[in-house]
Amino acid sequence: MHFDAHAARAHMPKGLVALMDQSNVAINTEANAASADGFARRTFLKAAAASGFALGAYPLAATAQGQGTGAAASAGLKPFEQPSAFVRIDTDGTVTVTINRLDFGQGVQTGLPMILAEELDADWTKVRSVHGDANPAYVDPAFGMHLTGGSNALKNSYTQYRELGARTRAMLVSAAAAQWGVDASALRTNAGFVVGPGGKKLGYGALAEAAMQQPVPEKVTLKDPKQFRIIGKPTTRLDAQAKSSGQQDYGIDVRLPGMLTAVVARPPVFGAKLKSLDDSAAKAIKGVKAVLRVPTDRGGEGIAIIANGYWPAKQARDALKVEWDSSAVGKADTTQLLAQYRTLATQPGAVAMQADMGPMATAPNKISAEFVFPYLAHAPMEPLNCTVKIDGTAGIERAELWMGTQMPGLDAMAAAKVLGVPPQNIKVHTQMAGGGFGRRAIPTSDYVVEACGVAKAARTAGITAPVRTLWSREDDIKGGYYRPMHVHRAEIGFDAQGNILAWDHTIVGQSIVKGSPFEAFMVKNGVDATAVEGMKEPYNVPMKLSVHHPDVNVPVLWWRSVGSTHTAYAMETLIDDVARATMQDPVAYRLRLMGDKHPRHVAALQLAVAQSGYGKKKLAAGRAWGVAVHESFSSVVAYVVEASVSKDGTPKLHSVTAGVHCNLAVNPKSVEAQVQGGALMGLSMCLPGGAITLKDGVVEQSNFGDFAVPRITDMPQVAVHIVPSAEPPTGMGEPGLPPLAPAFANAVARLTGKTPRELPFKLG
Repeated sequence: MHFDAHAARAHMPKGLVALMDQSNVAINTEANAASADGFARRTFLKAAAASGFALGAYPLAATAQGQGTGAAASAGLKPFEQPSAFVRIDTDGTVTVTINRLDFGQGVQTGLPMILAEELDADWTKVRSVHGDANPAYVDPAFGMHLTGGSNALKNSYTQYRELGARTRAMLVSAAAAQWGVDASALRTNAGFVVGPGGKKLGYGALAEAAMQQPVPEKVTLKDPKQFRIIGKPTTRLDAQAKSSGQQDYGIDVRLPGMLTAVVARPPVFGAKLKSLDDSAAKAIKGVKAVLRVPTDRGGEGIAIIANGYWPAKQARDALKVEWDSSAVGKADTTQLLAQYRTLATQPGAVAMQADMGPMATAPNKISAEFVFPYLAHAPMEPLNCTVKIDGTAGIERAELWMGTQMPGLDAMAAAKVLGVPPQNIKVHTQMAGGGFGRRAIPTSDYVVEACGVAKAARTAGITAPVRTLWSREDDIKGGYYRPMHVHRAEIGFDAQGNILAWDHTIVGQSIVKGSPFEAFMVKNGVDATAVEGMKEPYNVPMKLSVHHPDVNVPVLWWRSVGSTHTAYAMETLIDDVARATMQDPVAYRLRLMGDKHPRHVAALQLAVAQSGYGKKKLAAGRAWGVAVHESFSSVVAYVVEASVSKDGTPKLHSVTAGVHCNLAVNPKSVEAQVQGGALMGLSMCLPGGAITLKDGVVEQSNFGDFAVPRITDMPQVAVHIVPSAEPPTGMGEPGLPPLAPAFANAVARLTGKTPRELPFKLG
């Protein structure tokens, strides 16, 4: 497959493209247009190599780009272009498609097979899917690494899976032509059959073995979208029955012969060391096999309890008498941090955008605003887990890992380093995951590294059984990675018509990528691209944007929709503020600021408005409209909501109408589900209890009792409408989240006259 450089570039996050353009590792786009590797992959790998990341993440990816076998090799195809790695057809005609991503609720286990099955002309009722692993074939074809993230699954693999299906179909046709002694051009396919002259048929199952002996065609002709019979049709997910009936297995459900379970007592302050330990009571609990000191994330130390089940391991951990030494590490306190952040927000920072702020002094109208966004936990329904099995003897050891991972290649390399096992002797079994929202894509591979450290310590202690390391929900909420806390400060000068004359904006918050392998190409001039994505666009306003990235001893990570979780809120509520201050309709005002340069934003917003009845339908007493629109990960979502505020000041979201522009919706049902889920997660940022706080370095929350998530009574009615398009799909795993909170806030502001400036909402 020859990836077009410009197409790959267009599908990358804008912040990343901008930084690649500016960085000293960027390469000439035109020169790459003729390259089989393509701009996105080569630039990403060069940047990674510059950071040293390539040594730990890309050895398998490099193999993928340099090797092939048999007919495919002579045709110049890469492993990720070869049907043999992705398609298995059984004699009964069942087609099993291997997906190159983790499915953790976003639906790629159905979406990717739909794409392949379309070009294969398969019988959809006979299509199944399985996860891939760290094999070179399963890299992201645009980035050249194993990655599920950035809403890139269907976006980056759309052409790949279409071509895989078309190649497989061509090989089946060739096999049938050889069997019948006719020219392949005389044959056609239909729903799992090759159809020949006179209407005779051969099922794919009967042809599969012979087809796989056929040469793999390098170039194939893809269908016109008008011919699609699977892509674009609302389709029930392949895993729907298993999940709804409780039969779906996840990483936490792995069971191996003789397997033991481990839990780890981690320091309450990140990176703290063990001072003293009395484990006598723990060792006395029935079922406990060992109590071992192990390294934990960020240079800390912990105690692993290994037992014949989770309950005895947890009981033993509770029985430990431990003293921790946190004298050498920082002790974050969110109250103190907020004061520091507020001070920083008034000072010049690293410049991300520059514009003339001279008109601010004479602007007839001004808005000054400060926003506070807390730390947030990912809190997936399936807590973290990793099962490790080590075999062999010293020098020739092998290891297998079972977990739901967004980056199996990176995690495999991290495991190899910890275990001292050659990378080629690491096997990753990617499991279905019960959510993640970014938590299973950690540059440090923290939970995998820890699990391997536990397994290694167990083996040193004479335990040869596989060890499953489990986190409780409390473990993850108190000791995981978080969406960074942020403070925004904005000053906007505008005239009576709402023309924005100057917009001075400062963001304060930890960098997600600083200190990680991504820093080399995602931090430019001191600005983390993830912190500013979503600022300014689609509005043509003169903005000066500066950033502060303080160092804090709190581990931070991308959280579903990353920077847009806070930038969309600041942008969309401020735009509404200006519209209200100048007595303009917020929809009309947005459309005027967008002009004619953002047709996808316009289409999404107008669709949401039309379907909601905005401006036409009479709302119930005490309710108001709220509007927001935002692009993230190349897709645009607009929300029109109805909300109310009770007499005691409690806001309530009643209904949400979404207008979505994601180009071609491969599976409209999955788009609908992702928007519904994203809206609900966005609502979680608004409700009381939806914040992580720290005191003296210790996270104060521990479970859903004090880190609140929306309940069924909080769920509004959500209607999702998709703008029709035949253009290649863009991402939908994350874009449904960012505009929900500002749309809700804008409705609250119209009811109360005051825009909520702090999340979760504080209206008192």
